[in-house]
Amino acid sequence: MIAPASDPAPLHGWLILDKPVGMGSTQAVSAVKRMLREAGLPRGKIGHGGTLDPLAEGVLPVAIGEATKLAGRMLDSDKIYDFTVRFGAQTDTLDLEGAVIETSAQRPTLAQVEAVLPGFTGPIEQAPPAYSAIKIEGRRAYDLARAGEQVEMKLRAVTVHALALADAVPEEAAEGAPDGGLASVTLTAHVSKGTYIRSLARDIARALGTVGHVTMLRRRKAGPFGLDQAISLDILNDAAKARAIAQHMLPLTAGLDDIPALPVTSEQAMALRQGRTLAGDPRTQGLMLATEGETPVALVEALGPDIRVVRGFNL
Repeated sequence: MIAPASDPAPLHGWLILDKPVGMGSTQAVSAVKRMLREAGLPRGKIGHGGTLDPLAEGVLPVAIGEATKLAGRMLDSDKIYDFTVRFGAQTDTLDLEGAVIETSAQRPTLAQVEAVLPGFTGPIEQAPPAYSAIKIEGRRAYDLARAGEQVEMKLRAVTVHALALADAVPEEAAEGAPDGGLASVTLTAHVSKGTYIRSLARDIARALGTVGHVTMLRRRKAGPFGLDQAISLDILNDAAKARAIAQHMLPLTAGLDDIPALPVTSEQAMALRQGRTLAGDPRTQGLMLATEGETPVALVEALGPDIRVVRGFNL
């Protein structure tokens, strides 16, 4: 007698997408859901660790199963972006998708660009774009902007850890016009959570005495995840058809590479799964990953003499 085939085990971990231009983060997650179904995998929780606009491409961490409990940590993590600023026109969305609202004939020189970048490094304040998902009195800013309403965005504090010039393209001089100005620059920025690259591009252009907008935006890193770990939707689709998606997944713990491990006994693991506190070492404080052997039990935090559960994992 042939034994019935067992149902596939649910997946818990990360798929790191190289999201293409033209697709929003929610659309990308929906595409992953369809592929998981096509691969015959059981339904489970799924989410992403950091929104990318349709114009943007690059690293989009997709959390599956118990890894969704860590998606919030991805939102709070640093990011690294490459982005191109085209000088001479500002759009209402601060990118290619919007309508031009201001123009300038001024073009900066390479020396001028290099001179202003240090002023945008470190703690800075910026006004988010009007076309953003920030809520104003219960409504999304982009809904207000699309309705033609005046949107006043409050300044927010962010940190630009590093900002470097990657490329510069000279402006093609018109007949009789002087040479020397730049049409665009491509920059690499390592930024804290909450930093709007479109706003950074706008403010850099204004500091150069002109206006500008983003024409290319590529996220190279989100938290611990980089482009070297990212795969395209085409590759993921092929893997789904071959029932081989698991080969492209990173473990749940990949999102916690910066957290020290805390080995626990089976009795301690049971206590943590029940939400109870453990006695800790006052000399060891902060976040830790409690593990029973190779199995993650919980993200815990040591505060004083106690170890408390921050996020428990049902594995």
